Amino acid sequence: MHGIHAAIVTPFTRSGEVDAKSLERLAVHCLEQGLDGLVALGTTGEAALLTAEERRTVLEVCRAVTEESGALLIAGAGTMGTEDSVRQAREHAPYADALLVVVPYYLRPSDEGVIGHFAAVGAAVDVPLVAYNVPYRTGKQLSAEALARILALDCVAGMKHCADGIDAGTLDLLAAEHGPGKSVLCGDDAYIYPMLRLGAAGGVAASACLAPSAYATMLDATWHGEAADALATHNALLPLARALFAEPSPSVLKACLAEIGLIDDPAVRAPLHAPSPASVADAMRAFHALTV
Repeated sequence: MHGIHAAIVTPFTRSGEVDAKSLERLAVHCLEQGLDGLVALGTTGEAALLTAEERRTVLEVCRAVTEESGALLIAGAGTMGTEDSVRQAREHAPYADALLVVVPYYLRPSDEGVIGHFAAVGAAVDVPLVAYNVPYRTGKQLSAEALARILALDCVAGMKHCADGIDAGTLDLLAAEHGPGKSVLCGDDAYIYPMLRLGAAGGVAASACLAPSAYATMLDATWHGEAADALATHNALLPLARALFAEPSPSVLKACLAEIGLIDDPAVRAPLHAPSPASVADAMRAFHALTV
């Protein structure tokens, strides 16, 4: 549970079906360019907008690619309710090395309720969980103590942490001892490098679909103590990460991936909307400016 993992998009055909060929092409590209794994059926993958059959197609494609390369596949499997999350976890577990389970959103349960949620999902499957803490999407701000207790659960192997910055809770989380095999992965693309320097084990990045080799280079330089090179790569990636999230993700990312031929069509599903040409142009300029 370390390294950089691509939060992979779900490409669609012009008729609106899951484009398995484009998905396979993108997944292979990410891993061939040095990434450590794939995260399928996350927010970037528009998982909530897919049918159960479509989610299964995504997992079958990604599982085949990761088995061929020996990389890790983390599959999203969380909703706002515990019972439904358990059902989805059981459906996705046979395809995954780990399950990405989001903190229950919208309801804003107590810390105890959230901890119980992860314990219940973990007890229902035989693969480890990666807890997904993203307060600006879920509406639930967990205490540092609750984050540590979630990581201490036997069923939890790590945490994707997206605080939209480096706040006091992030510092406490990265400073704490969580036991062997427990990892914190940064889920905010722009903050992966500083969080690596603070002790994160890696990151989950949507931007890595477009620039996998640059993210792999940044990670490698960080781990080998080449601070100047790692910082330079971070600074080069920062405009790209910002541009790709200028409009609701993954609309700009999909448009860029289609422009360079990694996927056939940039379509997103409603209520997401096609991005403005200006946003896509900004992101493509940032992409072409990369020299790593």
